Amino acid sequence: MPMSSYVRSIRSRIGQDFLLLPGVTAVIRDGERFLLARHAHSGLWSLIGGGVEPGEDPADAVDREVFEETGARIRITGVIGAYGGEPLAVTYPNGDQVGYVTIAYECELLSEATPDLDEIIELGWFSRAAIFALPRRDWIDRVIRDAPRRVAGDTVR
Repeated sequence: MPMSSYVRSIRSRIGQDFLLLPGVTAVIRDGERFLLARHAHSGLWSLIGGGVEPGEDPADAVDREVFEETGARIRITGVIGAYGGEPLAVTYPNGDQVGYVTIAYECELLSEATPDLDEIIELGWFSRAAIFALPRRDWIDRVIRDAPRRVAGDTVR
């Protein structure tokens, strides 16, 4: 996804300096397996998510981001937590510095997900243990650990 007009307007004034942005993260599960996406620009695995646009409700943003990146629809079933700080600081290949503060939502997948092949080049279902062995964004470890554990028959616990 190209840079939003909002971020582009800020970048025109601050250049590549550090910019703090709101974000959302979808924690989509099938039992104890989590849906992760491998990003085209880094090759790393992460949870699906992205930025919140001005005036956009974060819940709408997570729904939009999942749809844009996978074509899938979701249902939000809860909030896992809010995350930020150094683990969510990124310097993009063009030199732009960004720090994200993200709200992680527990979500159910309502339709089939396929990678958009622009931002996301691969999707996969992984157990907690398998995630920790993947080349990944390290900040997702905390989100995965914070995600409620499920017992057979439970939807969210």
